[in-house]
Amino acid sequence: MNDLGEVTRHGDTVTIMFRRRYARPVEKVWAALTVPERLSDWFANTKIDRQAVGGVMDLDFKDENYRSLGRIVTMEPMKTFVWEWTELDGSNPSLVRWDLEPDGDGCRVTLTHSGVKASDAADVGPGWHAHLQAVEDAADGIETPWATVKARAKAAEPLYAGRAETA
Repeated sequence: MNDLGEVTRHGDTVTIMFRRRYARPVEKVWAALTVPERLSDWFANTKIDRQAVGGVMDLDFKDENYRSLGRIVTMEPMKTFVWEWTELDGSNPSLVRWDLEPDGDGCRVTLTHSGVKASDAADVGPGWHAHLQAVEDAADGIETPWATVKARAKAAEPLYAGRAETA
């Protein structure tokens, strides 16, 4: 399985899709993607007002002085989790979709982030690439240090440079 995200251009936006297989059961990966404490282990310090469609996710990115919001659009437990990601004022919307399926003793995950401004793709691609490396640990309740996530994203930047322009 290729770890590189697939970048597809749609006018002024792109869709970035990642496919992963984690050696953890669907239940543990689902928790890593939906439970605030587990999301905080690999993504951003997260608060969710309710675990249902319409629920609001407050995302506070560690040591980055950056906060944003997610609004849950779809929540089909153990299968699909979709949220609209925006700035605090509701601007710059994009859609983050997680699809999970059992695979033997593990889980296959497809992350599709659509509506990303093409100008942001050079940061978004490496960011997801790095964050996804930490999901398996988060499924076990292990936090990945923010410095590790940042170093992984920096290392992935050359892999995504210019891909939105050529997609």
